[in-house]
Amino acid sequence: MSVKLRKLNEQVMVITGATSGIGLTTARMAASQGARLVLAARAADALDELASELRARGSEVVTVAADVGSPGDVERIGQAAMDRFGRIDTWVNNAGISVFGRLEEVAPEDHHRLFQTNFWGVVNGSLEAVKRMKTRGGGAIINVGSEVSDRAIPMQGMYSASKHAVKGFTESLRMELEKENAPLSVTLIKPAAIDTMFAVHARNYMDKEPALPPPIYAPEVVAEAILHAAQHPKRDVFAGGASAMISAGSRAMPRLFDRYLRATMFKQQKSSVPTQPGRRDSLYSPNPAHELRQRQGMPGHVHERSLYTSASLARKPLLTALVGGGALFAAWSLSRRLAR
Repeated sequence: MSVKLRKLNEQVMVITGATSGIGLTTARMAASQGARLVLAARAADALDELASELRARGSEVVTVAADVGSPGDVERIGQAAMDRFGRIDTWVNNAGISVFGRLEEVAPEDHHRLFQTNFWGVVNGSLEAVKRMKTRGGGAIINVGSEVSDRAIPMQGMYSASKHAVKGFTESLRMELEKENAPLSVTLIKPAAIDTMFAVHARNYMDKEPALPPPIYAPEVVAEAILHAAQHPKRDVFAGGASAMISAGSRAMPRLFDRYLRATMFKQQKSSVPTQPGRRDSLYSPNPAHELRQRQGMPGHVHERSLYTSASLARKPLLTALVGGGALFAAWSLSRRLAR
């Protein structure tokens, strides 16, 4: 069955993790293009403020304070969409959190909590979307993975594991739905490092504040990929050329990339700012100070666009191959130098 997706201005879209970073950026962009929105996050006050902002611009918005790790909460998201709009056209599973630190130093309960949000949140959301959408016209399920869905890194080991699990679940779900010709498109978005509140939301076991390794992209790069996949069936989308490079390089040269990441990731994931005692994160509950912010404002250059992602979404295979090939060659050259 050929999956037909509505134009954005005809859609009802569910977005989880909607009050900061990628989710917030996507919500604002989708609203500006006429989508009707069902926004979910744990922070009820931030949701109310965001809804007021978007309604003032003429958007139709429903909010649900929910923890995606709870199946009952996710069911309430689906029910709210059906009660208000009668259908769902796109469901975006975006909510996520990280922990920075060596695997053996992180408390087991923190490992479990991360997986409850990152993996089980996607499972809960995807299955709720299938239940609500499969027999009501279909649509798009969009899961936000990561560049570490394909390549694990040190110091965010359980985050990497959760995003590998999201990839495996997403691929299995896609094949099962395709087997029965269900009218659903299932997309995995794999962002590179993005200038969001990701690092300050994360729990930190390091002596310095977390940082993200360059290159760093604007959250709009990911939001545009999500909104494209909501209207055009896509299997996978790399948001940021660095994500595609890391994936391809790790497949082609796994041991060299082990050396490359071992030589760079321990340093690049630490800022120069000491971690303060009593630092508050968002692993178990949201921090109001970090809500309704799209970006952290990370030091250094932030890429506002991604030529690779734009070319891949526009179906320009030659340009995509040239950009991706150049990035892969650069990675190979660097890996070779590190191997000496």
